[in-house]
Amino acid sequence: MASTLATNQDDQQAVRGKPKLGFLILLVLAVASANGAQLSNAILTLSLKSSVISSTAATTVLSIAVGVGSIVALVGYPLLGRLSDRTLSRHGRRKPYLLSGAVLFLVGAAATTAASSVAALAAGFSLTTLGAVCALVACTALVPDQISPEFRGSASAMLGLGAPLGALVGLFLAQLVQPNLAAMLFLPAGVAALALLLLALTISDRAIFREERPPFSLAEFAGTFWVNPLRHQGFGWAWISRLLIFFGVAAVNAYQAFYLIMVHHMDPATVGTAILVASLITTPISMIFAPLFGKLSDKTGRRKPFVLGSAVVFAVGLGLVAMATTYPMFLVAIAVVGLGQGVYFAVDYALIMEVLPDQENPAKDLGIMNLANSLPSSLVPAVAPMLLMIGASTANPQNFTALFLAGAACAVIGALAILPIKGVK
Repeated sequence: MASTLATNQDDQQAVRGKPKLGFLILLVLAVASANGAQLSNAILTLSLKSSVISSTAATTVLSIAVGVGSIVALVGYPLLGRLSDRTLSRHGRRKPYLLSGAVLFLVGAAATTAASSVAALAAGFSLTTLGAVCALVACTALVPDQISPEFRGSASAMLGLGAPLGALVGLFLAQLVQPNLAAMLFLPAGVAALALLLLALTISDRAIFREERPPFSLAEFAGTFWVNPLRHQGFGWAWISRLLIFFGVAAVNAYQAFYLIMVHHMDPATVGTAILVASLITTPISMIFAPLFGKLSDKTGRRKPFVLGSAVVFAVGLGLVAMATTYPMFLVAIAVVGLGQGVYFAVDYALIMEVLPDQENPAKDLGIMNLANSLPSSLVPAVAPMLLMIGASTANPQNFTALFLAGAACAVIGALAILPIKGVK
C-alpha cells in the first residue's frame, strides 16, 4: 500500500503543470457564473425583494438577510474546504462540491422567490450563499491541485475575473427579464448550475486513498477555522490584507442599488440596467488588465508590487465614487474601481497560494482565506447603518459618501498589510 500511495502522490505531482486553455475557459465560466448567481442577488435582486417585503425598512431587511448569509459563508468556507480535502469519492475531491453547488443555486432561487418574510428571505439567500461556497471552494482548490506554482498567475487571473465578470453576467441575465423578480433569480442560478455541471463532467479530478486523508481529531476540527498567524505569518498578513480590501468591495456591492436610487434618483424598476451599464465599464477593463498583469507577474516572479499598486488604485476609485455628484461621474469613478479590482484579483490569488500552510491539502486553508472575502459582507451591513447616519438630514437621509470613504481607507491599509510578508517578492 505504501508504494501505491507514493505512486498516487507522484501522479498528482505529474498532473501539475502549465494549465490548458480549455481548463482555464471552463474554470472562468464556472467561477464567473457562480459569482454571477450570488452577486446579482446581493447587488440587485435581494434589494428589490427586500423592498417588496418592507418598503419602509428595505435597507434593514437587506442588512439582516446579507448578514445571515455571511454567517453561512463564515462557517461554510473553511468547513467545506476541510471536507473537500478529506473526500474519498471515486470521482475525486472537488467534483461532489461542484455538483452540490449547482443544486443549491436552484434551491436558493426557489426559496428567495417564495420568501414573504425577513426570515424566509435570509434562508433563501443562505442557500444561494452555500451554493457559492461549494462552487468556489472546489474551483479555487483546483488551481493548486493541477497547476504548478510558476504558472498560477494566469489561473489566478481567471479566478479573480470571476467576481467582476460574474457580476456582469449575473446582472445582464437578471435585467433581461426585469421586472419579473422570479425570472431575475432563476436565470442566473440556472446558468451557474449548467456551468458547474460542465466543469464537473470534463475535469480530471484525482481521487485520494484513505491513507492520504489529512489527520482528523478534535484539535484538527478546531483548526478547521484557524491558521496560527504567528506560525504562518505570511498567510496571516495576506488574510488581513484581503479582509480590509474586500470591505470596500462589499460596500459597493451591497449598497450600489440603494445608492443609485437614493442619490442619483434611478427608477427602482430599471435600476438593474443602470448597474449593468456600470458593470459593462468595469468588467472589460478588468478582463483586459487582469490576464496582462497576471502573465507579467509570472514572468517577473513578483506579486507584491502588483497587489499593492492595484489596491491603492481601487481605493482611489472608491474615493471618486464617494464624491460623484452625477451618474456619468459615478461611471468614471467605477471605471477606476474596475482597473484596481481587476489587477488586484489577477495577482492576489497567486500570492496567496505561495503562503498556504499545506500545499497538498489546500482547500481548507483557501476556505479560511475566502472568509476574508465573505466576512466583510456581514461586517459592512453591521457597520453601514452607523456610517450612513453620519451627518444625515431630511434632504440627505443616507450618507453614502462616508460609507465609500471608509471602504477606501480600509483598502489603503489592506494594501500596506502585504509588505511584511516574507518569501514573496
